[in-house]
Amino acid sequence: MRPAEPVHSITSAPEPLADDQSRRMTRYLVQMGIRVVCFLGAIFLADGWLRWVLVVGAVVLPYSAVLFANAGRDRVSYDTSPVTPTAHAQLPAPTGPVPGPTTEPGAGRVVEHQDEAHDDDPGDRPGDDQETR
Repeated sequence: MRPAEPVHSITSAPEPLADDQSRRMTRYLVQMGIRVVCFLGAIFLADGWLRWVLVVGAVVLPYSAVLFANAGRDRVSYDTSPVTPTAHAQLPAPTGPVPGPTTEPGAGRVVEHQDEAHDDDPGDRPGDDQETR
């Protein structure tokens, strides 16, 4: 018996790029056509509150048209399933004596900063136990 091969479904295939661009361009041009009609209606045909509705439509439509035209194929779905934190690995317990002031002198001391010797003060240099003046 042959192992079953995965069957690909045509419905899961993405829309072709040319079709997607054509659909978005058509939607944009329709919205801009409606905007032109709103402008012309506000200037020549309407009066009163209808004029202001057409003006608002002419002002708002470009924003929504650009948003819809730029919202293309890049639709991302995020995994929103709950995440359970994993346990962090622990360090192994120390074996043998822990270094410290009782086992080794100076082993537990932390030095944060150490000044370098300066040439202008001869007493700071290693090996200079005597002051020379």
